[in-house]
Amino acid sequence: MQLIWSLVVLLVVLWLIGFIAHIGGGLIHILLVIALILLVFNLLTGRGAKV
Repeated sequence: MQLIWSLVVLLVVLWLIGFIAHIGGGLIHILLVIALILLVFNLLTGRGAKV
């Protein structure tokens, strides 16, 4: 479960860097959406509470 949280944090940081530096194009935005979907899924299923 910690791996998913690590991926979410990593993708958000990469998204912020790409947003500021205007690099990465649309790929990082797609990855961020996937990370957010995983985050919401884990919170709704109750698995995120064991962090």
